[in-house]
Amino acid sequence: MRSRLARWLLRATVFLAALVAVLVAAGWTVLSLPQFGAPMAGPRLARALANPQYKDGRFTNLEPETPTSTAALGDYIVRQFSGNEVREPPAPLPVLAVDKAALASAPAPSGLRAFWIGHASTYVELDGLRLLLDPVFAERVSPLPVGPRRFHAPPIALADLPRIDAVLISHDHYDHLDMDAVRQLASRGARFYVPLGIGAHLERWGVPAAQIEEMVWWQQRTLGKVQIVATPTRHYSGRDPRHRSPTLWSSWSVIGPQHRFFYSGDTGYSKHFKDIGERLGPFDIAFIKIGAYGPGASWVDIHMPPEQAVQVHRDVRGKRMFPVHWSTFNLAYHDWDEPIRRTLDEATRAGIELVTPRLGEWVDADREFKSTRWWEAVR
Repeated sequence: MRSRLARWLLRATVFLAALVAVLVAAGWTVLSLPQFGAPMAGPRLARALANPQYKDGRFTNLEPETPTSTAALGDYIVRQFSGNEVREPPAPLPVLAVDKAALASAPAPSGLRAFWIGHASTYVELDGLRLLLDPVFAERVSPLPVGPRRFHAPPIALADLPRIDAVLISHDHYDHLDMDAVRQLASRGARFYVPLGIGAHLERWGVPAAQIEEMVWWQQRTLGKVQIVATPTRHYSGRDPRHRSPTLWSSWSVIGPQHRFFYSGDTGYSKHFKDIGERLGPFDIAFIKIGAYGPGASWVDIHMPPEQAVQVHRDVRGKRMFPVHWSTFNLAYHDWDEPIRRTLDEATRAGIELVTPRLGEWVDADREFKSTRWWEAVR
C-alpha cells in the first residue's frame, strides 16, 4: 500500500513539476514578444541612473502617489464584474471622416489646428509642422488579442495620414504607445520624441536611432522653428507586468514662432503644472486628459478627475481647453460620458473656454468653435 502511494506521489510530483515548467516557459515566451518592448541597457541605462527621478530600478514622481492597498485591489476586481455604470456608449458615436486629400497640402506656416482621433490620440498642425500625440489606431489596447476594444473607428486610417514630422509619446502604456502604428509611422520618416527609456522599445521595433529623440524633463529639441519640450507629469509606466515604471513619462509643451500648445499626457494633479505655465505658457490650446480616473487616492493620484483637469488647464495658462482621453476605451469604473459632463460643469463654473469637438472635427486656435453636447444624443 505504501509502495503504491509512494509511486502515485512521485508521478503527481513529476506531473506538477512538468506543468510548472511548461507554464514558466510559456510565460517567458509570451513576455519575450516584441510588443512588450525592451529594457534599458548601456548608455541609455547610464542616463537613467544619473537621473534624480530614477531610484531603485524605477522612475518616480516628484510628488509620490498613494500606494495601492490590498483592499483597493480587491475592490477593483469586484467592480470590474459589477456596478451599474454605463461604461460603453449605448449607440454609435458621431465620427466625422477626415478627407485625406484635405491633408495633402502643407500646413499653414502660421497656424494651430487639430482634430481628435480618439482617446488621447490627436493630429495637430502647428506653424508648418504636422504632429501626432500618442497615436493609437489598434482595435485593442493590449499586448494580446484580448482586453478593451475601441468604441469607434478612427476618423482617418493611419495609412491615409500624410507624412508626420513629429510623434510625441507621453508614456509607454498600451493605450498610448501602439507598436504597429509606430512601425508604420517610422517607415515613412516620422521623428519620435519620447521620455527616457522608451527609445529601447522603439529600437526593438525597428525604428532607426536617428529618428528617436529620447528626453528627460525640461529638455528641449528644435524641429524647424518649433521647440519641443518634455515637461513633468505625475504618472507611471510599464508594458511588462513584472516591472513597474521602468521608463519615464512626460507631458509636452510645443512652442512655435506664432502658436504653442500643451499636452498633459496621463497624469494626476501636481504643483508642477503651475511651473510649466509660468515658464512656458500661455498656451493657445491645452490638450488635457479628463477620463479613466478613480476610485481611490492611489488611482486619482495618477489619473486626475475632471475638476482637477480644469485646474491643470488654468495652471498651465491655457486659453482653450481641448479634452482628450475619454469615450474610446472602457478603462475605468465610470459612465463613458461622465468625464465630459463633469468637465463641462467645472469649466462653466471656472469660466474657461472648453471646446467639445466630435471625433474628426477640426478645432482652429484662431477661429471661433461652436461646441455642442453631442454625447447627449448617443442614446
